[in-house]
Formats: sequence, structure tokens, C-alpha cells
Amino acid sequence: MATAKKTAAKTAAPAKRAPSAAFMKPMTPSADLAAVIGSTPVPRTEVTKKVWDYIKANNLQDAANKRNINADAKLKPIFGKDQVTMFEMTKLISAHLS
Repeated sequence: MATAKKTAAKTAAPAKRAPSAAFMKPMTPSADLAAVIGSTPVPRTEVTKKVWDYIKANNLQDAANKRNINADAKLKPIFGKDQVTMFEMTKLISAHLS
């Protein structure tokens, strides 16, 4: 009896998760962030993608530790310091969205 329940649970297809509406809502970037990604309102997910595109295009990932991002003149006002981790980055960027 117990094995029949386990196999039934394993064969059932998992339900697809719908994206959260909060992530898809267009946010307006601050003037500092707009210098990097543009001034048009975009969803949070797109903001992160555009910042990563900028980081990769300008070779700002630390060579020794790829998890660290070195700030250039445009990113320093956003980050507030010379180097941040990729995990800190999203927190710091969210302060520049409204």
C-alpha cells in the first residue's frame, strides 16, 4: 500500500511555477543606474541582465575571483565601493529602483 502511494507521487508531473508579478513590474532606474542600463522603466529581471551585460562588456569581473565585480566610474556611485560580490550587487541595485 505504501509503495503504491510513493510511485504515484513520483510519476505525477510537477506544476509549473508562474513568475511573480512583482518581478515583472517595470521599475524606473535612478540617474546613476540609468547611466548604465538606460532611463526607460524595465522589470527587475531585465535590470540585472543589463547590468551583467555591462559588466561583461567592460571586463569588470575580478580575474582571481569571478564572484567579485570591480566598479568602474559608472558603477561606483551605485555600489558605493570599489568591489562587491555578485550577491551584494542585486541588493545595492534595488536601492536605485523606484
